[in-house]
Amino acid sequence: MASHTPLPGPKPIARLGEQFLAHLAVERSLSHNTVSSYRRDLTKYFSHLRAREVMQISDVRPEDVASFAECLEGMARASVARSMAAVRSFHAFVFEEGRTGANPAADVRPPKIPSRLPKAMDIDDVAALIAAGGAGEGPAPLRDRALLEVLYGTGARISEAVGLSVDDVDLAGASARLFGKGRKERVVPLGGYAVEAIDAYLVRARPSLASSGPGTPSLFLNTRGRPLSRQSAWAIIQNAAERAKLSVHVSPHTLRHSFATHLLQGGADIRVVQELLGHSSLSTTQIYTMVSRDTVREVYSLAHPRALS
Repeated sequence: MASHTPLPGPKPIARLGEQFLAHLAVERSLSHNTVSSYRRDLTKYFSHLRAREVMQISDVRPEDVASFAECLEGMARASVARSMAAVRSFHAFVFEEGRTGANPAADVRPPKIPSRLPKAMDIDDVAALIAAGGAGEGPAPLRDRALLEVLYGTGARISEAVGLSVDDVDLAGASARLFGKGRKERVVPLGGYAVEAIDAYLVRARPSLASSGPGTPSLFLNTRGRPLSRQSAWAIIQNAAERAKLSVHVSPHTLRHSFATHLLQGGADIRVVQELLGHSSLSTTQIYTMVSRDTVREVYSLAHPRALS
């Protein structure tokens, strides 16, 4: 298990924080990345409590929680909301465990984050990105093309894609097994382009990459034969976007957005898209159904018999 920096602050409160994080990891089966994010947020919060000379959990007052929220001003609203969610969840856990008689964070609300339309790429830009990623000689371009085809062809999160093992991919059945947040498993279809790209990579590239390493079941490998990291996968996408001379910002999440948007534009049912994305809530998927006013007006003008004068 990866080591981590102990939580700061008064020891009684820090011990409760460690118990809370263990609860998230073991009982709620949250991912390592999510628990690490909560640890960073609680580190800031506990340092704030120590600075205010709050030594016991029973001494925490609503104004202590509110003052921490004020200290977060200037950060991105999403970061503030996440930090406050960590603080609220911690205090709810402590209260439910009977460690304190009141929940000082119960009435402290995080800021409301406005809904934002995800940015989807044009289909031609996606094709150009994948082509640029697979251009060149040697095993790396074959790997990069396969990775890009998987990201766009399945809507996988970057962590899900680099987490694939060889056995998770069934080329004969044209499917892949992904492990999402909390290790929740789902099986998604692989399109013909993705199957072709993965097959070429497995036959012509992966064996030479694997020969440089200690041996691993991971599907995507780096030049040292070790599992490809999320950071390296991000760099692959950025380099492909530069070579394709794309004017739009491209990230792993851009490909996931594009996957969902293009499916819905093609007539896919939103509940199917929800399943493919691994969203636990339909409301998370529904953001992809929002379209611009220009698109609405264009469709209206073309489809309604009385639209034109």
